[in-house]
Amino acid sequence: MKLDLIKLVYFSPTGTTKTVATSIARGINHSTVEIIDITRPEARTQPLQTLENELLIVAVPVYMGRVPNLIVEWLHAIKAQNTPAVGVVVYGNRVYEDALIELMDILTQSGCKPIAGGAYIGEHSFSHEEALVARDRPDASDKNHAELFGRKVKEKINAIPSFDRISDIHIPGCRPYRGDSKLWTVDFIAVGDACTQCGICAEGCPVGAIDPDNCHVIDTEKCVTCCACIKHCPNHARRMKPGLVMDASFRLHSLYNERKEPEYFIE
Repeated sequence: MKLDLIKLVYFSPTGTTKTVATSIARGINHSTVEIIDITRPEARTQPLQTLENELLIVAVPVYMGRVPNLIVEWLHAIKAQNTPAVGVVVYGNRVYEDALIELMDILTQSGCKPIAGGAYIGEHSFSHEEALVARDRPDASDKNHAELFGRKVKEKINAIPSFDRISDIHIPGCRPYRGDSKLWTVDFIAVGDACTQCGICAEGCPVGAIDPDNCHVIDTEKCVTCCACIKHCPNHARRMKPGLVMDASFRLHSLYNERKEPEYFIE
């Protein structure tokens, strides 16, 4: 198959999923890549359309073992015309459960033909200096693996004579999907005196939960506990309060400290 374009879609509040997605695209090494970053709310207002002579790569983080609920509607609205697709999930060294098979099902229902899937590890959103989980991942080894995956995808595409010759691939997971995609509603972020109201946290929030005129104000009903505002604050003015999320971070550090490796599925 000859591809005219790669459409690279990612939702990446803390940047880990973006790193994996761009590494895969680098491995494919196509001359034309359109980047579609759907992290911010305004980027998810229009549906995506794709064609048969394009490759769609969609990379998302895993929330509670599932595709993040806040982007499911946008993903379902993709209008594809027999588009070959690659689904990628990034998880925080715990488990990705049914997130990958859920993503592949969504892409199929949207008119895509999945040709490969991958599961990669990124530093957990709840990771902090006292309870590190998958620190600094994706690291060099992860990015090399992602580039290799990209090269394997390219080889597969080059070997496929036409869309109707794309064979099904086996993706691990269960249907119906396990787990609950509903996130916690919790007041867990403390804002200290070092805050200068620079607005970086509000600008980077994927759900607009932070008041840009007063960064101390957080809408806990909107917040998805991604911790992007904590990780991106240039003055380290934001931190976790003691409570539910901090307790979870220590459990993750204790139970999931052994390194897990990325994997891909292309056959």
